[in-house]
Amino acid sequence: MRRSRIDKKIIKIAALPQINGSTTLASYRRRVVAYARVSTSSDEQLMSIEAQKDYYPKYIASQPNWEYMGLYADEGLSGTSSKRREEFNRMIADAINGEFDLIITKSVSRFARNTVDTLSAVRKLKNAGVEVFFEKEQIFSFDSKG
Repeated sequence: MRRSRIDKKIIKIAALPQINGSTTLASYRRRVVAYARVSTSSDEQLMSIEAQKDYYPKYIASQPNWEYMGLYADEGLSGTSSKRREEFNRMIADAINGEFDLIITKSVSRFARNTVDTLSAVRKLKNAGVEVFFEKEQIFSFDSKG
């Protein structure tokens, strides 16, 4: 009796970067940036973005194994389209160029209001090995619930 041929699916699991010869997760230091956006230039919204600019460097620095690499912020711009959001687009380009490993943002709605833009950006970032953390929703894009 002849056995049928079974197609096997091979999944490549990328190795953790080596740091000082060690590949343990505990010693892996993630390079982290923050993204902030407000949709209007009202005083309330500008106070919100200033609060985010103050909060994220401190929050990231307080996390073990995270290194603060900077903040990208778009002020007074709608999140419905990424075309005019210069800092958002610069952040995506820098991510693809390998300048950091993780983006943290206040919420999905601060990252983008347009579902297609959100999914497109997250997929590009995932392909580049860059994860997004949506703080309000407690979602990491590489997590199974992400």
